[in-house]
Amino acid sequence: MGGVTRTSSVVILGGGPGGYEAALVAAHLGADVTIVDRDGIGGAAVLTDCVPSKTLIATADYLGGIETAADLGVHLEDHEGDVATQTVAELDAINRRVLSLAAAQSADISERLAEVGVRVVPGAGRLAAPGEVVVEGEGGTPETLHADVVLVSTGATPRVLPTAQPDGERILTWQQIYALPQIPDKLIVVGSGVTGAELAQAYLGLGTDVTLISSRDLVLPGEDQDAAAVIEDVFRRRGMTVLNRSRMASAERRGDGVVVTLEDGREVEGSHVLIAVGAVPNTSGIGLEDIGVELSESGHIVTDRVSRTSVRGVYAAGDCTGVFALASVAAMQGRTAMAHALGDAVTPLRLSAVSANVFTDPEIATVGMSAADAADNSDVEAVMMPLSRNARAKMLGIDEGFVKLFAYRGTGTLLGGVVVAPRASELIFPVAIAVQNRLSVDQVASTFTVYPSLTGTLAEAARRLHPLHGG
Repeated sequence: MGGVTRTSSVVILGGGPGGYEAALVAAHLGADVTIVDRDGIGGAAVLTDCVPSKTLIATADYLGGIETAADLGVHLEDHEGDVATQTVAELDAINRRVLSLAAAQSADISERLAEVGVRVVPGAGRLAAPGEVVVEGEGGTPETLHADVVLVSTGATPRVLPTAQPDGERILTWQQIYALPQIPDKLIVVGSGVTGAELAQAYLGLGTDVTLISSRDLVLPGEDQDAAAVIEDVFRRRGMTVLNRSRMASAERRGDGVVVTLEDGREVEGSHVLIAVGAVPNTSGIGLEDIGVELSESGHIVTDRVSRTSVRGVYAAGDCTGVFALASVAAMQGRTAMAHALGDAVTPLRLSAVSANVFTDPEIATVGMSAADAADNSDVEAVMMPLSRNARAKMLGIDEGFVKLFAYRGTGTLLGGVVVAPRASELIFPVAIAVQNRLSVDQVASTFTVYPSLTGTLAEAARRLHPLHGG
């Protein structure tokens, strides 16, 4: 292992996954590390986004599991033997648990940073020079920090539209929903990307009447289209109203509710509206342009595969770079940046091996090559197998979902995959290992799987891609 030959100083703007993971690596390599953070260690991923939303989704999944149990011959009874027909979600209690879990995760990360000697300075940081950060702290007196290396990991915030201004009560961003005291009677979700789709289904599972407004032909336009079709079908069958090819013009409060006006003049009425139309990077007003850091037209910081910006000694990681809006990618960018800056062995970021997950029910997990890319390449072979034929899936009451794999013809090198299933986020890992290490479908197929298990379908799909037999 390499390392620093002298004590280097590192200043990190932002305490999210890109920032705190970078800090841990830098401290391990012997650097003097300071994190400047204004929102709380863990950032949006821990405090207002990933951890809270996935906790909410897990709660809704639990309720869904109770309903599925009836199909398996199991039901709830009261003490008099009457069958219980309804489960009730208490949103105030759910949100208290959601926020307490987020706070506990933030505290755990803070404790780890303290253990390795990372200093955390509360406040907003601004780059006055490539190696100089000015912090506007809580006391009002600016503090100037000098560093050999600066990492910018300031994240992103929900996009706000001028015609749909959030008020935190009826018109909400995804960061404001955890203040709701009770389940909305009728929730309108604007935006059918990952955040919109996940939260729409979560609230549907909690008992809300949900209308999802999607500007595209199908929900989840950035995902595998076979997977998106499964999810939209599930949405509709479970009672969600999905308005495809519909674009919001405005959202406003009217009486005790809200009205969303579409561009074609239609009005959709509800009790609350959740705006989920993307995010904007937190890159303005922190001195980036002043010191010459290149930004894209969207305001994201331009980086290379080792997280360098256009200015020597200044690195960037996370949602502010616009690479992939994933906590795992932010963390990898931060770790890579510190390894490169401090002289350790470094592996450039390889986006073709990134795994991602949509936490709907069922989940959609992906890694590597997409179906769209595979369709454009005659050297790539694909196979798709439904989970409904899997013995373990039958036992668990799973009748939706599939496994899809992509491989090179001839060599059989596995290039990517899609899993649509409950806990697909766990099932994608063996596919990710294969893609990362360029394993062949034969190597995957010859690896023992447990019987019965959902992973058995992964191995079966790999067998069907054997180079000698085709798909």
